[in-house]
Order: sequence, then structure tokens, then C-alpha cells
Amino acid sequence: MNSIKTLKLTGGALIILASINAWSQTSESAAASASTGATTSSEGSSKSSIRKANRALSKKVLQSLTKGGVNTAGINVLVKGSAVTLAGHVADPADIDKAGTIAKGVSGVTSVKNALTINQGGQ
Repeated sequence: MNSIKTLKLTGGALIILASINAWSQTSESAAASASTGATTSSEGSSKSSIRKANRALSKKVLQSLTKGGVNTAGINVLVKGSAVTLAGHVADPADIDKAGTIAKGVSGVTSVKNALTINQGGQ
């Protein structure tokens, strides 16, 4: 039973990750990727700095959730730019709205997609 639950949670997280990566590109980024096929070292460092900023914002949101009294054990915070997606499960239904509100209040976050679900015991 636990392995099925783990597989469901992992599958759900992978679906969310895939959907985040499939967000539409802006015309500027699409034009830039279409115009050059080769990457330069400056592009590599900017991608690296973007990933670093995304990780930092993710950590900041998780810390805010913890300080706000939300159990973050089953929560994944996915960040793309300044858009945050909360994925996973919580034990208390009230924590879903609470987590969304807290995440919106973190500086640097412009939008929050709340994909949290209630953890149902015994499944």
C-alpha cells in the first residue's frame, strides 16, 4: 500500500514538473532560441544564475511556510522565474489555503499555483 501511495505521489510530481516545463515561451525567448543554435558561456552562466535564484526563492517559500505553521514534509515548492507552484499533500484541509496565502506574501513571488491535495490516510 505504501509503495502505491509513493508511486502516485511521484507520478503526480513528475506530471507537475512536466507541465511547468511546458509553459509557453515569450516571443522574445522564442526568437532568441530560434535565431541561435549555439550556446555561449555567458548564456550558461545566466541559466546557472537563474537556477540558483529559483532554488533560493523555493527555499525562502518553504521557510515561510514552516514559520507560518504549515507542515512542509509533503510539500514541494517549484519555482520558474517568480511563479511558484505548490505541489504535494497536507494533512489538514485548512493548510491548503494557508500555504497559498503565505506563499503569495513572500517577497519575489508574483504568482502562486496551488496544487496541494489532502493526504488521506489508509490509501
